[in-house]
Amino acid sequence: MSLPNCPSCDSDLTYEDGALLICPMCAHEWTAAEADGTVATEESDNVIRDAVGNDLQDGDAVTVIRDLKVKGSSTPLKVGTKVKSIRLIHDAPDDHDIDCKIDGFGQMKLKSSVVKKA
Repeated sequence: MSLPNCPSCDSDLTYEDGALLICPMCAHEWTAAEADGTVATEESDNVIRDAVGNDLQDGDAVTVIRDLKVKGSSTPLKVGTKVKSIRLIHDAPDDHDIDCKIDGFGQMKLKSSVVKKA
């Protein structure tokens, strides 16, 4: 089976990593269903999904799936950090579509692509 080119940079070097397709040139990640056009994108149906495709809602608890550098802090946000009572931001100007308060870090915004539903 031939993998599709990257929708972001049109590179033909894409590879599979579990359910995701990944472009090593620009680090864009997407699912095979999005590449086929069978699944609506987040922008068109206004639903915010976590990194594994679960629908998120206000008040959900999520877990961080990778270490994140935090501006102004010498310690990173570690994998497995649980974040309770998230608030979703629809139509955010940047990709940070989750508003939350994290113990030890305070108020911050996260991308839905770096969390999974707890």
